[in-house]
Amino acid sequence: MFGGIAGAAHAVDLPADHAEAMLHVYDGGGVRAVGPAVLVRKSLLDKVSLTADYYVDAVSNASIDVVTQASKYSETRQQLDLGLDYAVRDSLIHLSGNKSDEPDYKAQSVGLDVSQEIFGGMTTVSLGFTEGHDDVGQKDVGFFDHANHWQYRLGVTQILTPRWLASANVEAIADEGFLGSPYRAARVFGALVPERDPRTRSSRALKLRAQGDVSDWFTGWGAGQRHVVRAEYRYYWDNWAIKAHTLEFGYSRYFGDAWMADSWLRLNHQTRALFYSDNAETETLYVSRNRQLGTFNSYGLGGRVSYLYAKVPGRYEVKLNGSLELVRFDYQDYTDIRTGKPYAFNGALLQLYLTANF
Repeated sequence: MFGGIAGAAHAVDLPADHAEAMLHVYDGGGVRAVGPAVLVRKSLLDKVSLTADYYVDAVSNASIDVVTQASKYSETRQQLDLGLDYAVRDSLIHLSGNKSDEPDYKAQSVGLDVSQEIFGGMTTVSLGFTEGHDDVGQKDVGFFDHANHWQYRLGVTQILTPRWLASANVEAIADEGFLGSPYRAARVFGALVPERDPRTRSSRALKLRAQGDVSDWFTGWGAGQRHVVRAEYRYYWDNWAIKAHTLEFGYSRYFGDAWMADSWLRLNHQTRALFYSDNAETETLYVSRNRQLGTFNSYGLGGRVSYLYAKVPGRYEVKLNGSLELVRFDYQDYTDIRTGKPYAFNGALLQLYLTANF
């Protein structure tokens, strides 16, 4: 919501009929992923909205894990998401299903979310639950294990003033089963051994967000245009002793009725898991050299431009969009064994997409 906040409605509105086609390209850390995505949303009888989203990734992988332990490989991942929204009075019920398929990993999940407007539409409370099941394997072995996931969500969004709103969301996740990678190795006394992760994990996350229209702050440059700022903070912790702090700032500006520019800066810091080790010097029950479980800092700087290509009020609206995000990862306790130095890499994510409301 990038303008002044509208007054309270008497009933929840379904999301608008919408279609989207996107091409995404990610390149960083030896991994390149390219693919299209298509989304279609259509409402029925003003009470039900159906959504279908199909996503493809053609992945070429030569990450540091691969080049130091195996050889470069390529694979394709396909994902299908289906959703149903049902509006009843001041409540919106959302049912979702997800299925993704890779040569050595298959995942599926179902979810239920309910949001309720209270206090005349000034406050929205949401509850959600997702259950997922994965089949894990290796290309040359086949599927040999499973993983189960349960996620619980609670959120509150509050309209503070006609131009400002804030939200708070908390989630709890429980994982059980094979939670590592059959391809990754750990190091113990300098020797490579299969990594051993616990088969259970519980985690929590808290996210706070504030967003406001600050157009009135501009009296010279930019006067007469819409300006929006936002700030987010997320804190994550789990029973593997990982803690992560993520801070993000964003700014959006409209240029007339056709152009919108958006920019953001994201900072993240994570501490390592109890059983993570770059090169373990003692034999333990669990051991991992998965750099995603280590200590690292990451930074993201991104921008997006949107152009209103065509619009017929009350009938349709078509927009052209492009976004680019540059990311940097600096690992504090993961050594690149090729150089003997802490590992770091840069990455970029490009998205080009066409959206239409009708």
